[in-house]
Amino acid sequence: MKLGKYSFGVGDRFSHQGEAQLRGLMKANAQGIEVIPVWNKSNREHNTIHSEPVETRQEADAAVKALGWSGEYRVDADHINLTNVDRFIDIADFFTLDVAVYIGNPSSDEEVAAFIQSCKALGDVVKVEGVDEPIVIKEDLLKDVAGKFLAAVKEAGKIYRHIESVKGKDNFITEVSMDEVDSPQTPVDMFFILKMIADQGIPAQTFAPKFTGRFNKGVDYVGDTVQFTKEFEADLMVIDYAVKNFGLPENLKLSVHSGSDKFTIYPIMAEILKKHDKGLHIKTAGTTWLEEVIGLAIAGDDALAVAKEVYANALGRKEELCAPYADVIDIDDSKLPTVEEVGGWSGEKFANALRHIPGHVDYNPNFRQLIHVGYKVAAELGDTYINLLEKYSDIVGSCVEENIYDRHLKRLFDL
Repeated sequence: MKLGKYSFGVGDRFSHQGEAQLRGLMKANAQGIEVIPVWNKSNREHNTIHSEPVETRQEADAAVKALGWSGEYRVDADHINLTNVDRFIDIADFFTLDVAVYIGNPSSDEEVAAFIQSCKALGDVVKVEGVDEPIVIKEDLLKDVAGKFLAAVKEAGKIYRHIESVKGKDNFITEVSMDEVDSPQTPVDMFFILKMIADQGIPAQTFAPKFTGRFNKGVDYVGDTVQFTKEFEADLMVIDYAVKNFGLPENLKLSVHSGSDKFTIYPIMAEILKKHDKGLHIKTAGTTWLEEVIGLAIAGDDALAVAKEVYANALGRKEELCAPYADVIDIDDSKLPTVEEVGGWSGEKFANALRHIPGHVDYNPNFRQLIHVGYKVAAELGDTYINLLEKYSDIVGSCVEENIYDRHLKRLFDL
């Protein structure tokens, strides 16, 4: 089972926007860019919503059938580990092995020594084509990368082998994820991580590093774009080397997590991907939920009232809702509107504050981030929220479709 060159992860908190998401992707395909839809939903999101992984599979299958999609599509068990993988194992065909929490865990002296010994075959200096600085291999460097990443990759190996024992070899797609950490992984780090992945026998088709800069949920990239450009291109060259020399799958590609709304770096990535003819996986999650709230606001009346209720409750429970996402949000409390202020907004004003259009006079990224983490409030509304999604499905669906195609895919692939 192989993942196509370009793939786009579409998260859907409430499993109602599969067709709208797929319509957006089909527009890109009609423009000659084959983009594989990957429906993803994490264990944390299922627990918050009180949903089950089978619902994601049902949503994907139903959307594909309804729209007559004949291409490849996948269902991703997003950010799983050994404690929860069995919940997904029957319905998923894409597994994101999240081992970031194991970075920095100690490995035994014997394991470190074995890794160092295995690196002797690389020689003293490795020149990666397309990367200016050669990798000078010294024992101190090898001990450092082993201390950081060896335990994490070994854990990925355990998860992979468990999935393989149930589903069989080559019957699923594997991603290794290390993005939810404070410190970015350099191209040199990635060189050795990929070697460790190969040593573990993991046929990873995508790898999600922590890139330089801030990848906050639902808002634009914040960071040094010059540094990002240099490292992103170097990462692609390191992947090339790893495929040719470590025996990793030929379609191995970078995966960008929290990939929605990173409009500043989309043109950068597009240019580099085109330059080297490389693939990419972009993972999004909460951006569809935000478009649901935007659609309800535009719908007005009872729907707008519920959109305002979601914000009011989210503001009152900000600390609770933000806690699980503390590393990937930056909210300036002083720039959050009061409940009373929002209560007086029209649907258009609410939508404009929430919709990510850079430079728009009403856009408020702090407002957007708080609602992004506030989907638990909507889940607690139960049928009240779901019934509104169904009542105003045309309006909400058009918002979801527009967001995916016009604001994301067109920028990513220069359409």
